[in-house]
Formats: sequence, structure tokens, C-alpha cells
Amino acid sequence: MAKRILFALLLFPSFIFAQINTDRVMTIARNALYFEDYVLSIQYFNQVINAKPYLYEPYFYRGLAKINLDDFQGSEDDCDKALERNPFVVGVYQIRGLARIRQNKYEGAIEDYKMALKYAPENITLWNNLTLCHLQKKDYEAAQEDLENLLRIAPRYTRAYLMRGEVHMRQQDTISALKDFNVAIELDKYDPDAWSARAMVKLQQTEYADAESDLNQAIRLSVRNAGNYINRALARFHQNNLRGAMSDYDLALDIDPNNFIGHYNRGLLRAQVGDDNRAIEDFDFVLDIEPDNMMATFNRGMLKAQIGDYRGAIQDYTTVIDVHPNFLAGYYHRGEARKKIGDRKGADEDDQKLLKAQLDKQFGSTNSQPNANNSSDKDVADNGESTRKKSDKNMNNYRKIVVADDSEQVRQYKSDYRGRVQDRNVNIKLEPMFAINYYEKENAVRNGVNYHIFIDELNQSKVYPKRIQITNREAPLTEEQVRFHFALIDSHTSAIITDDKNASKRFARALDFYLVQDFASSMEDLTKAILLNDNFFPAYFMRALVRGKQLEYQRAEETSTKSNKAGGELTTLDYDGVIADLNKVITLAPDFVYAYYNRANLLSMLKDYRAALIDYDKAIELDPNFADAYFNRGLTNIFLGNNRKGISDLSKAGELGIVSAYNIIKRFTEVQE
Repeated sequence: MAKRILFALLLFPSFIFAQINTDRVMTIARNALYFEDYVLSIQYFNQVINAKPYLYEPYFYRGLAKINLDDFQGSEDDCDKALERNPFVVGVYQIRGLARIRQNKYEGAIEDYKMALKYAPENITLWNNLTLCHLQKKDYEAAQEDLENLLRIAPRYTRAYLMRGEVHMRQQDTISALKDFNVAIELDKYDPDAWSARAMVKLQQTEYADAESDLNQAIRLSVRNAGNYINRALARFHQNNLRGAMSDYDLALDIDPNNFIGHYNRGLLRAQVGDDNRAIEDFDFVLDIEPDNMMATFNRGMLKAQIGDYRGAIQDYTTVIDVHPNFLAGYYHRGEARKKIGDRKGADEDDQKLLKAQLDKQFGSTNSQPNANNSSDKDVADNGESTRKKSDKNMNNYRKIVVADDSEQVRQYKSDYRGRVQDRNVNIKLEPMFAINYYEKENAVRNGVNYHIFIDELNQSKVYPKRIQITNREAPLTEEQVRFHFALIDSHTSAIITDDKNASKRFARALDFYLVQDFASSMEDLTKAILLNDNFFPAYFMRALVRGKQLEYQRAEETSTKSNKAGGELTTLDYDGVIADLNKVITLAPDFVYAYYNRANLLSMLKDYRAALIDYDKAIELDPNFADAYFNRGLTNIFLGNNRKGISDLSKAGELGIVSAYNIIKRFTEVQE
């Protein structure tokens, strides 16, 4: 999130700090923030604030770090302090608005976005977020006005048409909504939200086959969206495709195991096809979520009776009757179950209740529920409908399929509040570079160990405080780890003073500097390690990585300030040193597969795709199960227009555990018109 927000904001005039140390700490802090090491970045911003509390920047950036750690109140407080010091910074209003949204302070967020728009009236992100706030406040007139302004600025901005369609939907104007959703699909047929939005209109218009078709497209483009499967199940149910509907509920519940509607409706459908035991399991789950859901309780009672568990059924029926004493179907079914276990007295009591209800109805009493009688299958006041809203508590509708309430049917835009909205679609990017590190993020799907014999030998040397590993899933440091590595820097410094010719000790301290995001100090130590031992290839490998990260940060910053060298992006010349280091690694350790992979990533980033393919080929030759290389080779082929080859590699990457490959495969498989 930090990358999307940090450089989408207007960057601020650089301050000439009186103390060079403060300037350097601020640079390191922003490095840490950019590379999503939020806890560490806060520690550095604290140092700058303590030294120069009159600057707004460290408060603002600390607020940005806090919002990424879900400390929304802390983020708002820091933005307050930043604005006290400089009230003219657009980015601060934007982040404070986001922090307020996360606390449901929509009025305050609206004020922030309006203030920011005074200084940046053509900022699409600000108009987008302001519109969403007005939608949350149900101020549809204001939302419409926001969207008109947004579309004047960006007439091909798909999200604006989707949001305007949403406004029309909330105002029950399905015709206008459909027009906007059609435009959104014309502008971007690869946006799954556009297809699912139009499908909701089709469902309301009872055009179930068309709704299913649109949802098919949405699912092709976003396979992990449980809501699309829930809605397609509804479309299939209305077309009497019960098996298809149950299959969709299965898929939805694989993605969102706690989905209430999925379990309830699947339970109903399983009951219809005689799968009683598994239907009971679904209603058990519903009742774990909502113990007071009487419709689920009653349905479970009927299923228990169906499988011969009459005492369990009686218990469920009694629970319902205690809450709804005029629900006659409850007495009928309980009476039948009591007869099955020989409880004639109890059964007679239930029969008497039903008889009294019939007499009351005949002579005009209103004590019993309307439309209720002593038939289990004739007491449903269906009003011609086969569905009910989730909030409907009329017990006579216990056998109806549940649909979301209107307030839940409208699509939620929480994820759209952040960063550059143009990046909200699936972010197609290469798997990251590999590094030598102590820490690795856990991955439930991929848990293999990246191995090289020399790295194993380094671990055996006992020079390093922890087991070093090769990973491209680097984990940000915890507060305790930050303290640990700052202490290690001091410890390694003492060791280097007594033995300044040891390349391994220099390399060990370089890793500590790297982990605390002090790239300049890390580069110095890596260079010194190479001078001490020019065959020590891990130092070349890490120096290439660190220099590459410095250039990445520089490129992002220059892109945001629109002040790149000669008005363009960094060139291959800027990366000559990085490539030279990777070349040296390959010369010294031709079996070190990660050097080929990193060099391929670099070449692909520089758009030298054919050279990148050669390196990915070599990496895969050395390791035929190298999932990341398959993934990146697949993308590189797609960048060259070789979609068939690219999709084949992405399929292999998915098979080896990179599940995001499947979304990209769907995105590059042409959507059927």
C-alpha cells in the first residue's frame, strides 16, 4: 500500500536540513516506508521528530506508516500535527481522510478531500474518494455532482461510470444504471466489477440467463470473489439449475468459509435433493454464526426428523415455538415428531393448539399468524416469490432462498479508498528479486527451501547470528528485531575493528545495515568485503540487490515529482553497475540460479525482454521447479505478445504454488463477447 500511496501523492519541496544526520535518517526512513518496513520506518521518523519537531514531513510519513499498520487514530493524530506545521500539503489531507474513513468519520473525510481539491482540483484519486464518502453518507445528489466533475477531468475513467451506476441503483433507476455499466464494460472489458455490476441489474430485471452470462465473465477475471459465485448461484436457482447453484455455493464457501448466505442456501438446496446430513451441517454452521436464527433452527429440525433424530428435531421445534408462539407449522411438525417417539400427551397438546388456531381463524380471532395452517408445505406465505431478504424474519418464509439486503447488495468500495485508483485492477508485475536475508514471510502454499551449498557453508561458519537464507519473500522487521539488528551493528563494528581484513564480518554487518534500510552503509560494507575477497560472490549478489533497490526508489521518486533526468526514466546506463555485479556472481558461481533470475528481472524491467528470456531459460534449466522463474518468464512472453507461451508458463507457475498466476491467465484469455 505504501508504494501506491507514497508516490501517488504530490511530493513536497525538499527541506535543506541543518544537520546532515537528520537528512540521512529521513532518507533511510522513507526507504523503509517505501519497501513496506513500517515498524522500522516509524523508529526512524521518531528520531527525526525528536531532533526537529518543527518539520511536517516526519509526522506525515509516520502517519502513512501507521495507517498501513491499521493504527488509524494514530495516523490521524500525526496528520493533524503535520497540518499544524504546513496546511498546504495535499497528501496530508488525503491520508487523514483515509484514516478518518477507516474510523467511519465520513464528515471529516469529506472536509479533508474538499480541502485537498482546492489545491489539486484535477486529482482523480481525491474525487474518487470524495464520491465514495458521499455514497456512504447516502448523499446521492452530492455523489452525482462529484462524478460529473470527475468525468469532466477523466471521461474514460471506468470507476466513475461504475460509481454513477451504483448511485442510480440506490435510487432504483435500473435503466440509467444499466447504461453506465454498459459504458464501463465498453471502456474496460477486463474489469470484473463492471461485469458483476451489470449482472446485479440483470438479476433485478429477472433476466437470469443474461445475469449468469455476465457473472461467468466476472468470475473468469476474478476467480477469488465469493460474491460472484453467490450471485451466479441465485441466477442458476431461478433457472432451476439446482446442481449448478450448489456447485457455486461450494466454490463461494471455499473462498469465504464463513459466508452466511452460502451455507444457508446450500443447506436448503441440499435438503431439496435429499442430502439431509450435509444440509444439517450447513445449518449447524449458520447457527454457530447466528445462534438466534430461528429459520435455520426450524429447517434443521425438519432435517433431523427426516433422518430419524426426532428428539433433536423436537428440541429445535421447541426453540422456535418459544420465540414465535403463534408459528403453527412449528406445532404441526413438533406434534408429528412427538408421535414418532410415543409422546401422545405432547402430540395432543400440539394438535389442540392447531385446532384452536383453526377455530380462531374461522371466528375472526387474530391471535394466530395469517396464512398459517396445519400443513407443513402449505404454510409458506410466498407472495409469488421464491426468495427473501436476509433481514426478513417472517417464519412463514423459512424455505425461501436468502438474498442480501439492499444495503448489502450494493458493492462496497473499501479497497478503492487507497492510493492510485488506476492501479486497483490486478497488478501484473514480476515476482520480486531474491535476497540473502535472515527473515522470510510464511506462505501456506509454497514452503520449499532455496538452497546453495556456499550459503550452507556460510551458515556453518558461525559468523552470522541467525541462519541466513535465500528468499524473495522478505519479511519486515518487528520492533524487537529492529533493536536486535541495531545492537548487532554495534557488535559487528567492534569485531571489525579487531579484525578489519575479514570479508565475512563485513558482509554480516552489511546484512544488518540492509535490514534496517541503511542502504548507503550496506553498500560501503559490501564494497569493502569485495575488496578484501574478490571471490566472495554473495557480496556481489547483495550489492547488486541493494543498488537496484536504491535505483527503484530513485525512479519512483523522480516519476512522482516529474523531474526525471532529461524528462525520462532511468536508463540501462544507470543499472550498469548492478548488471556488472550479477555478471560477476555468475562467473564465480555459475550454478547460483538466483543470479540468473535477478538479472532476468532487471533486463525485463529495462524492457530487454529477449535477453531476459535467455536468463529465465537458464534459471529453469538449473532448477526445473523454479516457480518464480516460470511466472516471470510467462509475463515476459506476454509482454512480447507471445500469449500462448506466456500462459503455458503461468500455468506451470500456478501448479508450483503461485496462485496469482491463475488470475493473470484469465485476464489474458480473451473475454468472450
